[in-house]
Amino acid sequence: MVLKTFGWSFAITALGLVAALLYGSWEALGIVAILSILEISLSFDNAVVNAGILKKMNAFWQKIFLTIGVLIAVFGMRLVFPVVIVAISAKIGPIDAVNLALTDKNRYQELVTDAHPSIAAFGGMFLLMIFLDFIFEDRDIKWLAWLERPLAKLGKIDMLSACIALIVLVITAMTFATQAHQHGGAHVDKAQTVLISGALGLITYMIVGGLSGYFENKLEEEEEAEHEAEEAAKKSGKPVTAIAMAGKAAFFMFLYLEVLDASFSFDGVIGAFAITNDIVLMALGLGIGAMYVRSLTVYLVRQGTLDDYVYLEHGAHYAIGALAVILLVTIQHEINEVITGLVGVVLIAWSFWSSVRRNKRLELEGSTAEA
Repeated sequence: MVLKTFGWSFAITALGLVAALLYGSWEALGIVAILSILEISLSFDNAVVNAGILKKMNAFWQKIFLTIGVLIAVFGMRLVFPVVIVAISAKIGPIDAVNLALTDKNRYQELVTDAHPSIAAFGGMFLLMIFLDFIFEDRDIKWLAWLERPLAKLGKIDMLSACIALIVLVITAMTFATQAHQHGGAHVDKAQTVLISGALGLITYMIVGGLSGYFENKLEEEEEAEHEAEEAAKKSGKPVTAIAMAGKAAFFMFLYLEVLDASFSFDGVIGAFAITNDIVLMALGLGIGAMYVRSLTVYLVRQGTLDDYVYLEHGAHYAIGALAVILLVTIQHEINEVITGLVGVVLIAWSFWSSVRRNKRLELEGSTAEA
């Protein structure tokens, strides 16, 4: 079962690591491995959400999601998007960005370094909103209850996440403005760049969230209409014609999944810039990670074990929050790549361990009750 589900992912991993070794060195191989783990850890909650929706789809639409969806996810968001980010930030054409990355790495490195404040501010705000919206939502299952209970109560205040994100953005920009003043105004533009890029990150999050909400509402409407059509057909004695409705509902499911996947891929792509500026290594690492996310989605659907490890989603979102803070800090201060790459892995491992302990405790309590 594992080999059948993860076979392609294992093959892509082997090819990707060999390609990294041939392209660079053992250090390049290590960076690709860290990026792969980062993508998997940050996208685990994406796999859980995907699996919850994918299990409602028939075999045809599941296949569409796992073929066309993979092409969009791997080649679109993980390969093209990093180039677009650099091209926009450095104000050069996408083809020029690729050519520089492959032929003049020193110049490309300079452009990316110059563009880093805008990239980090954009990504930091986007990831911070994902984390804040999660942590302020009142959930039945709480991992760090001492922290999540009071935050869930605060979350009843409308627009709190956006307000906090804007406050963080303003403080960050003011910090740079103060430093610029102390250094004779040499970095005045840097504060403006942080403000504009951070605001764009916040706007992007709201647009993606709006689209996701739209598709989710359309999905609910289609499922409700399908159910009503089935009931009406049963009462009148006519054949149940749910095939067309199921196809339409599945189409909206597919669109919804793609929007969700795009939104979740932002954190991996943006986080990758905190680890490396090499688009080849970035593409290899994120591509490998995206394949595992897809395989994991299928595995969760086929095994039906979405609820076994209930704290993993929490761990993934805490990792997103930590990465948001790291990105904002790297605007001004350099942070070791190993620390950045391992933060998410540690939080995911901690949440997994907590889930296992919870399952054992519940099993023990059940056995004691039966006795």
